[in-house]
Amino acid sequence: MMRTRPLKVALLGCGVVGSEVTRIMTTHADDLAARIGAPVELAGIAVRRPDRVRAGVPAELVTTDATALVKRGDIDVVIEVIGGIEPARTLITTAFEHGASVVSANKALVAADGAALHAAAEANGADLYYEAAVAGAIPLVRPLRESLAGDKVNRVLGIVNGTTNFILDKMDSTGAGYSEALDEATALGYAEADPTADVEGFDAAAKAAILAGIAFHTRVTIDDVHREGLTEVTAADIASAKRMGCTVKLLAICERAADGASVTARVHPAMIPLTHPLASVREAYNAVFVESDAAGQLMFYGPGAGGAPTASAVLGDLVAVCRNKLAGATGPGESAYTRLPVSPMGEVVTRYHISLDVADKPGVLAQVATIFAEHGVSIDTVRQQGKDGEASLVVVTHRAADAALSSTVGALRELDTVRGVASIMRVEGE
Repeated sequence: MMRTRPLKVALLGCGVVGSEVTRIMTTHADDLAARIGAPVELAGIAVRRPDRVRAGVPAELVTTDATALVKRGDIDVVIEVIGGIEPARTLITTAFEHGASVVSANKALVAADGAALHAAAEANGADLYYEAAVAGAIPLVRPLRESLAGDKVNRVLGIVNGTTNFILDKMDSTGAGYSEALDEATALGYAEADPTADVEGFDAAAKAAILAGIAFHTRVTIDDVHREGLTEVTAADIASAKRMGCTVKLLAICERAADGASVTARVHPAMIPLTHPLASVREAYNAVFVESDAAGQLMFYGPGAGGAPTASAVLGDLVAVCRNKLAGATGPGESAYTRLPVSPMGEVVTRYHISLDVADKPGVLAQVATIFAEHGVSIDTVRQQGKDGEASLVVVTHRAADAALSSTVGALRELDTVRGVASIMRVEGE
């Protein structure tokens, strides 16, 4: 039987995502009520600039006093889609203190302060859900947190930023340079006017921290994530990847060490074989590849951003949280029982693609090979092309520790015959 008193919802933020949440809650009110077991009612919408509220948003619900809204004793659920650290953190903790559960799309806040937020939710008998914080509409947080709760996840490898995937896809498919591909992404609305958070990997790093924490049942913050952007990726790197039967993607990689004693989390461009499922992810789509003991290999794919896709994830969390409210229970909270340390990047083991500009004369290859050997990095293949006294030398290694590769590159730069290290890129997904 359906409860007649509605569950009241406060919405913080009414931009692209917030306005879509409002639209879906309004147009699908009957379906949501049937799925939850009680009607849900928007009780207020907090915004910073009321003059910018989109068409279709009820004007009588709009307020600029977010604090007063979350302090109302009759609010059952607060949806936070304003982003950033403050005032979002204070508003969320205030909501918990006044009896409300929270649904958030705020990856930056969860990645930076998830442990404290979970603790505040638990202390007040409330829920904290954030499916929309990672990969938009793709169901990922809940499968990791619930569906795979009885399994052991060993690796999470994914494309979690649509803007960077669009840029790299265009560089691969059209031969465009980075700047040209970024301009196209900006013109189409995939990239912000200031694309730093995307192209420098900050967005993906926040998502990697969240995924690693859930997958490995340990605390991982954005400060634990090694981060490299794609601004240094060149058309030559893309072409070299093609010659290897690979493509270049900006990957978020979270791994449990072979001995199970630690984890790593990193974001950087990498070459992956065309045979890998992630290689076929085009345009601004996201995809995440999960490897676990019992389930084996799983792939989650779909639109990773945008108003409607992100709102879909928000509404999914809203339904779950409201059902918990009706049952007088809470859903899964933080699981960090393993307390695994996060290893530094230097301990990560993978393969590498190194492009060197060298003098085109006898003995250069032998000198380079000696440096690799002295630092314990084994060479898999070498390709050399020379012209007019200069040469390009491309070395692909076997698996080696990142620290060993770094010391190798440092020594190579000291050779008189090496005029420059043109690029270094990891090779993943094999």
